[in-house]
Amino acid sequence: MSRILSVNLAVPQPNPAKGVGFTGADKRPVDRLVHVRAPGPKTTGLHSGLVGDQIFDVENHGGDDQAVYAYAREDYDWWQARLNRPLADGLFGENLTTEGVDVNGAVIGERWRVGPRLVLQPTFGRIPCVTFQHRMGEPRWVKTFTRANRPGAYLRVLEPGDICAGDPVTVEERPAHGVTIARAFQAYLTAPRLLPGLLALDGLPDGLRATLAERLPRRR
Repeated sequence: MSRILSVNLAVPQPNPAKGVGFTGADKRPVDRLVHVRAPGPKTTGLHSGLVGDQIFDVENHGGDDQAVYAYAREDYDWWQARLNRPLADGLFGENLTTEGVDVNGAVIGERWRVGPRLVLQPTFGRIPCVTFQHRMGEPRWVKTFTRANRPGAYLRVLEPGDICAGDPVTVEERPAHGVTIARAFQAYLTAPRLLPGLLALDGLPDGLRATLAERLPRRR
């Protein structure tokens, strides 16, 4: 069964890795209903899609195209075997830890129904940063995470609703272009030859499309 294993909200912590003072990357499971809605523009809106969550680095995180972050328990288990350490739900900073959902294999622009009312749409993978590396305490973590191509997915909120652990996840609609979160992440960070195929995709965040268009000539 495809389902939400845990819903995770921020526990603010000091952030020595960046100059924003605090970070909301430390997310922990909550045992209650959480309302999810579109947060609005990245720097001026409500930042996170989950009521009760917090984002401090609003230049780089949050907003409608990064309203929710999902990571699969199966990918955590893959990392546990390689890092030889336990990894708790929420450690990677995800709002939703899933089970039975092919998060990295999600097609950009598909529709997830979560529970009875909430509808989410994968937009892109999570780009690792120095805050993430500091939190993990693993040497060269940014490069290690990038090479593994298991980024998890940012999602936008198409229809608001409440969510809790145990809610089922159903893919209701999948675009025919077939470009997955993993393939787009690979193109953006490690395989520039794939970049041209991303620019025409429906569902790609406008800001990311502009960044790709700027980077493409330099990659040639």
